[in-house]
Amino acid sequence: MRFFDFGQPSMPSPADILPGRPDPILDPGIHTVLGTPLAGPWPEGTRTAIFGLGCYWGAEKEFWQVPGVVTTAVGFAGGTTPNPTYREACSGRTGHAEVVLVAYDPARITYEELLKVFWEYHDPTQGMRQGNDVGTQYRSLILTADDEQRRLAEASRDAYQTKLSAAGYGAISTEIAPAGPFYYAEAEHQQYLDKNRGPGAYCPDHRTGVELPDDFAIPVTPVQYVD
Repeated sequence: MRFFDFGQPSMPSPADILPGRPDPILDPGIHTVLGTPLAGPWPEGTRTAIFGLGCYWGAEKEFWQVPGVVTTAVGFAGGTTPNPTYREACSGRTGHAEVVLVAYDPARITYEELLKVFWEYHDPTQGMRQGNDVGTQYRSLILTADDEQRRLAEASRDAYQTKLSAAGYGAISTEIAPAGPFYYAEAEHQQYLDKNRGPGAYCPDHRTGVELPDDFAIPVTPVQYVD
């Protein structure tokens, strides 16, 4: 039961977009948990994925614990303002979502398995928020690197919608779009829940408890008719 109507924030108009800056706000260093470069170079064959699923602190931790992940980093994507700061993104005037960049070894973990983490870690039916975190920066978002990632993302969405509907949830609001620029967030936001382990560390969990089927990407074999 919902007692409060948070409403739905809207994306900023072109006139409201902040100008940003030409230079990055972070010189990416080394992952504090995995010991790997946040921005490469990475081992040959490494691939990347970008996911937005609410507050990026807890989301990043979820992904860095997955075997086969080379590195993770938090930042902003899906909007307009170049090289935004955290405060600018939170103003709702950049168009960006808080996202996690996941570099992974496809020989050890598949994109499909990363999608399973994505869907099951948050509630993708909430629009421009996750729980009490309200704003365009908290929207659910998958930014795809190529046509295959897009195909798998859409297949996973459709399969998860079936499961969510059966569990009484509404329509998925997740945006699936081609990846554009990824802007690294400030150093204090990288691996935040490794650097801040006290009782005040903020790690919201908005899981629905609904699981994505493991075989969602298996294509249906067309029926062959014989004359």
